[in-house]
Amino acid sequence: MATAIGRVLTVTDETFRQQVIEAKTPVLVEFGAAWCPPCRAAMPILAQLSDEFAGKLTVVTIDTDAEPRVAADLGVLALPTFVLYRNGIPVVHTVGFQPRAKLLEKICPHLD
Repeated sequence: MATAIGRVLTVTDETFRQQVIEAKTPVLVEFGAAWCPPCRAAMPILAQLSDEFAGKLTVVTIDTDAEPRVAADLGVLALPTFVLYRNGIPVVHTVGFQPRAKLLEKICPHLD
């Protein structure tokens, strides 16, 4: 079961497949860590996107320190890393803090 930080769900290595790969809507995943200042700076933006696109986009975060398996399997080497999944397939991959406008520019073409 996923927990939530505000409106952003927290997934684990065990829930990643169900919450992201098998999701019915596109899922924006933030790979981050508690010690990462750019990751913390991204959380308000992610919460806004979660509200703005409710029903069209699910926004989740995964703590790569606590849940290293998925990040290692996907080759995540820098934090934060953002990956947009649509129908279980990664369609957008970006590394580093992204202002809201940049994230929107990258994800909006993939939303219904």
